[in-house]
Amino acid sequence: MTFSTFLFFVLGLILLVAGADIFVRGASRLAAAIGVSPLVIGLTVVAYGTSAPELAVSIQSTLTGYGDISLGNVIGSNIANVLLILGLASLAAPLIVDQQLVRLDVPIMIGISIIVYLFSLSGTIQPWQGVLLAFGAVAYTVFLIRQSRKETKAIQAQYAEEFDETPPTTAAQWLLTVGYVVIGGLMLVLGANWLVESAITFAQYFGISEVIIGLTVVAVGTSLPEVATSVVASLRGERDIAVGNVVGSNIFNLLLVLGAASAISPNGMSVPAQTLAIDLPIMVAVALLCLPIFVRGEIPRWVGGLFLAYYVAYNLYLYLNAAQSGSLDTFIFIMLQLLMPLTVVVVVIAALRTWLAERR
Repeated sequence: MTFSTFLFFVLGLILLVAGADIFVRGASRLAAAIGVSPLVIGLTVVAYGTSAPELAVSIQSTLTGYGDISLGNVIGSNIANVLLILGLASLAAPLIVDQQLVRLDVPIMIGISIIVYLFSLSGTIQPWQGVLLAFGAVAYTVFLIRQSRKETKAIQAQYAEEFDETPPTTAAQWLLTVGYVVIGGLMLVLGANWLVESAITFAQYFGISEVIIGLTVVAVGTSLPEVATSVVASLRGERDIAVGNVVGSNIFNLLLVLGAASAISPNGMSVPAQTLAIDLPIMVAVALLCLPIFVRGEIPRWVGGLFLAYYVAYNLYLYLNAAQSGSLDTFIFIMLQLLMPLTVVVVVIAALRTWLAERR
């Protein structure tokens, strides 16, 4: 492995993150120009934009015959979005959870996660299943737009403050806005190409599977736009936007990113046995974990610390498994028999306390 491989990996990440930001800016201004409200821009354009790196990498991986990177990217990003991003954002400031997320979006995220797991049981996500997921992304977008009409003025004002883009008026402004979209899109494509090729080289050099690379470095790299959006929103006080961004991104990753990648693959998306046995169940478990925590209406700092601890533990498991370490069995025993049951008890007690307090 040469220095150029590492350089192209870093440059690919930079192009993905910068390209997503530029693309979102241009698309947001175009949406504002045709009269789309800041709330809808935040819920749809920005959500699609922050998932653009995952989409670019997954499609590039699938087209070049490395679907394992694509699958690992989606699963790893969804795990990182909750455990890493919400962990960091809630450590910066306790996060507010809008109850619409608890009633609608989180159950949708859980339901789609389970559907993807069921699709994977055969060992392959078929192209027709990918098409079904992609159509689900369209349906979810329409649902968001309709729901936005019912939002309170306070929520609309908050999104207006965060996403109120000035629409282009002059010819120069229109040219600049279109340029943002085109240049941002090209940066995403080029960045995805460099990132995927260097990730494949990493996997071959270290003797580990492409899916592990997808679950770790590629997943974290493509999640950087969500990191920036959520942490900045948290620090600015828009703490419910931070949570909504993560939930929306997870839904779009499964429906749009995984759906599109599976649909364009002639033989569908192959699901390795290890991924089916471990990584997909962890992704579903993380989605399920959100419900009893989010129902409290807040993600306190101690939960953020818990999320981060579990993300470190997950990556430690991936390392021990890839290295075929003799400590793996002990690690799994401690996690499954001690720490995870304790976590379930603590989360359930906290949720019950919140429920009882609301009934008084």
